[in-house]
Amino acid sequence: MQNTEQNNSTSCRVAITGMGIISAIGNSVEENLASLLKAETGIGSISQIETIHSENIKVGEVKLLNVELQSHLNLPKDNNFTRTSLLGLYAAKEAVKNAEIEDIKSHKTGLISATTIGGMDKTEQHLKQFETDAAVQKYINSHHAGDSTQKIADALGITDFVTTISTACSSATNAIMLGTRLIKAGQLERVIVGGTDSLSKFTINGFKTLMLQSEELCKPFDANRNGLNLGEAAAYLVLEAEPIAKKENKSILGYVSGYGNANDAFHQTASSDDGEGAYLAMQKALKISNLETSKIDYINAHGTATPNNDLSESVAIKRVFDNNIPDFSSTKAFTGHTLAAAGAVEAVFSVLALQEQKVFPNLNFKTEISETGLIPTTKLKPKNINHVLSNSFGFGGNCSTIILSKE
Repeated sequence: MQNTEQNNSTSCRVAITGMGIISAIGNSVEENLASLLKAETGIGSISQIETIHSENIKVGEVKLLNVELQSHLNLPKDNNFTRTSLLGLYAAKEAVKNAEIEDIKSHKTGLISATTIGGMDKTEQHLKQFETDAAVQKYINSHHAGDSTQKIADALGITDFVTTISTACSSATNAIMLGTRLIKAGQLERVIVGGTDSLSKFTINGFKTLMLQSEELCKPFDANRNGLNLGEAAAYLVLEAEPIAKKENKSILGYVSGYGNANDAFHQTASSDDGEGAYLAMQKALKISNLETSKIDYINAHGTATPNNDLSESVAIKRVFDNNIPDFSSTKAFTGHTLAAAGAVEAVFSVLALQEQKVFPNLNFKTEISETGLIPTTKLKPKNINHVLSNSFGFGGNCSTIILSKE
């Protein structure tokens, strides 16, 4: 399949014509960009979830409350939208508006949405009431991962193809990859791709149990990094076959030029010491794009700030790029690690890097990792950027890479 795709890679280029995002650093693409340019993090103390860890864990919370999101989306009061669904629909609607789509039925359109949390924020809140309280039983049906996807599809009027991807923290990147492949294969003409995840007590407690969370602001790629900050977000991109986008005089924000997925089959929650999965994913993406490593101008790294991930990814980057490593940074110190949404959040940031011709800073870095000696870009850096490589790695060893290009 890889060889066939490489041979057909110029038959139908896949253009990005719209983007939408809501995260801890803003409620729109414009607000997120402003925070990136000012190097302002959105990570702080927990305020919207009652937890015994509220004093000692930092998270990236979206500032809008559920009631505000419901009002913005004009939902009826008796809805069963979870926070994951609210965030997802908010960002997806912005993406469709940004792409200037007036009739979703004008082309064969799909929706591929990623999530890991699903409706867990509501089911964990009402679990003990489900048996006796009819008023909250509506949230039983919105628990499963596909519910948020279907709600977004119904609201947007998408019926041609609707599916959900849940491969942990590589989920949204895999959604982008699948959408691109479906367009290239002629199965769809347009796909809305991305992901959404809300914060929940389950994930806060789960990552606490795994001893992967930091009680400070996270420090990606720093020698003294001690864990991640969780975040919540939703982000979507509109992908269209280039001939259609050009025929309709769409503003093309960039192209998905390469993609790759691999699994290092090493451990349920840890990356391999040699970064094999990450290495293979990057190599595959480069092969599909027909780009040499020297053409990559910026790497938006997965960079979770955990001891294992950052060392493993650093090793993989060195294996791929040898001594000619391009500027790289992790933007998770802005938003927190948004789990299934991370790949789409960072794809939006990668497109913004192409548009603004700037490398966004890796916040909180001070000391290089001794084993690799890699130093990320720590200040906003103007640069001629034509190709951005973005990494997303998930539990279970699922590693994915996409390459986004200016032209």
